[in-house]
Amino acid sequence: MPTNVPVRPPEFISQQVSAARRFYLNLNPRRTRGMTIVCGGWEECAADYRIERADFPFLSLELVAAGRGEVRLAGARHEIGPGSVFVYGPGVPHEIRTSADAPLGKYFVNFVGDQARALLRARQLSPGGVVMLGSPADVRVAFDALIRLGGRLDAHTARAAALQLELLIIAIGRAAQPATPAERLARATFERCRAHLDTNFLRCRTIEDAAAVCHVNASYLSRLFRRFQGDTPYRYLQRRQMQWAAERLHASDRLVQEVADELGIDPFQFSRVFKRVHGVSPSAFLSAR
Repeated sequence: MPTNVPVRPPEFISQQVSAARRFYLNLNPRRTRGMTIVCGGWEECAADYRIERADFPFLSLELVAAGRGEVRLAGARHEIGPGSVFVYGPGVPHEIRTSADAPLGKYFVNFVGDQARALLRARQLSPGGVVMLGSPADVRVAFDALIRLGGRLDAHTARAAALQLELLIIAIGRAAQPATPAERLARATFERCRAHLDTNFLRCRTIEDAAAVCHVNASYLSRLFRRFQGDTPYRYLQRRQMQWAAERLHASDRLVQEVADELGIDPFQFSRVFKRVHGVSPSAFLSAR
């Protein structure tokens, strides 16, 4: 259980704020292969908010939710506003300033560990980087959950908060906008094609048909899904169909063959795919209702 909650915030926590919600878990963490959270929270910056550090002992991840400002990371200047995420840590000189007429409102979390660094690298969030989120809503929800978990102060707090931080980093990776126009175009094409499958999965029979409707070729569609979804469009379509099938079987008296017919799939093939996706056969699923 965290026991080192300070009487007053540590020196590296800015006092140039008009309001704050913070939690403290381990202010003197050991080096670890895993992930240990030091502290985190939400800050509404005062008009004179300014941070200048030549170094920092922990990894730090911040999300701007309101206001405007700028950050310098290892000498590179970036304007920041709602949806901006930036990362710094050991060996990264940094400055953070708010605009006086639109003070920053931002989330932050400080942490250490080899696993943490690996998670950041996997999501292109290495220290010294800035990314812009296309839709920050899920990331804000994840940060709010982290603050809530971090403030509970029971035997499970440190572990629960570390798991939530992992979910937060994944959410940032999903929401991050591609950096170049070509990457943004590819992402937009992927999202358009995925939306087509989401809307038309009952009628979609082959990926080639879906690609033709979306005005791309099937091989390019497969590359887009592997890049942005981490899977093939065919498997994505099957998961979407089998999720619908499970809900259909659960909520009605339809037979397995009837649901397979609605999807235009041979009953034997339907049962095989259903078991691969859900881990149980359709008949076993019905028996467990």
